[in-house]
Amino acid sequence: MLHVERLNGGYIGKQVLHNVSFEVNKGELVGLIGLNGAGKSTTIKHILGLLDPLSGKVEIDGETLESSEKNYRKKVSYIPETPILYDTLTLREHIELMGKAYDVGQEELLTRTTRLAKEMRMEKQLDWFPSVFSKGMRQKAMILCALVTKTPLLIVDEPFVGLDPLAIRQLLQLFDEYKQDCAILMSTHILETAERHCDRFVFLHQGVVIANGTASELREQYELPEDATLDDIYVVAIESEEQSS
Repeated sequence: MLHVERLNGGYIGKQVLHNVSFEVNKGELVGLIGLNGAGKSTTIKHILGLLDPLSGKVEIDGETLESSEKNYRKKVSYIPETPILYDTLTLREHIELMGKAYDVGQEELLTRTTRLAKEMRMEKQLDWFPSVFSKGMRQKAMILCALVTKTPLLIVDEPFVGLDPLAIRQLLQLFDEYKQDCAILMSTHILETAERHCDRFVFLHQGVVIANGTASELREQYELPEDATLDDIYVVAIESEEQSS
């Protein structure tokens, strides 16, 4: 679904990513793991088409920005770490705007909105303006706007910030359901949650992919016992990389 091949990129005058390659397949929730400054956000911006790569390729469901920018952008939705909402639009109007942008039919949009709002306990807030939302409500609003599109690829950046434990649990259940027909790439620092719900992991360090695989494969790669947690694996991976560089 998502294919990133030898991606070199970053910002004007500063290269951040170095030959980054990985895939996210349909039916997978893949965790993008890295320290602050590792290049996670830069990778996401390149996938979203917000930055132009120096070289390499990013492909979503067979499309690239070069082959068809319109089709490419309709294949990906995004839940950012910091909610971005229009204070003059209600939550329902935000969702309707997303539906139009992604060509979701009105009937289908209504069905998805009704169900997702109930699941996220936001039914009463559909006709509220974001200016009265709590931090958690604003994050839920962004989640609803992204999930109603049902794009082939969903990108999620630190989705649990501001959410209470019940909302986190419900969101993870929605991810499990969403990925049955789609693919999800999730950046998070909460490794305990990632270990329980992600199918594979991509470790990014200083703009380089240093490890890629399931928890079992990574334990084997770093010769760790079966009870080693994702935190243990990640620490060893970083230490090994820094010792070898």
